[in-house]
Amino acid sequence: MVAWLMRVLGVWAAPRGGRVFGSELKLGMRAQDRGRKPDVSMYLPGAQLPARASPMATRPPSAVIEVISPRPRDARRDRIEKLGEYARFGVRYYWILDPQVRGLEIFELGQDGRYAVALSASEGGHVVPGCEGLTLDLDALWRELDELPEDEDDGGAGTAAGRSP
Repeated sequence: MVAWLMRVLGVWAAPRGGRVFGSELKLGMRAQDRGRKPDVSMYLPGAQLPARASPMATRPPSAVIEVISPRPRDARRDRIEKLGEYARFGVRYYWILDPQVRGLEIFELGQDGRYAVALSASEGGHVVPGCEGLTLDLDALWRELDELPEDEDDGGAGTAAGRSP
């Protein structure tokens, strides 16, 4: 899912002067913190990019995308802890992509420093808030997810997610 997002977002952002990063970009959100490594970070066209030589980005990306893992501890961290941390850091858009329920939520940071839901969807094509000209096709994403092996340990011989043998 991360590769799909990076491909789609990168194709949209690059010609407009935006940049998309994977988990190699570490966000230095607080001086005493070790930072966070979101699944995907995007600097929209015109946004100030992180310094190349810095071990941690001190400039917030325009958007941070987290893909929810099936473990409850990870889901709690993405939905509760990171929501507040990214808001305090000044990330304008926080996306949560949940493959288990096949849902996308995009939150936009308000003037009050809190996130409000800007988009909540599970299927179809959707214009992405803050990204003029970008439409995400969630049906295409779920189709690609269905084509992956269900379990890494089965060597590709298992069934695809969401389908019966």
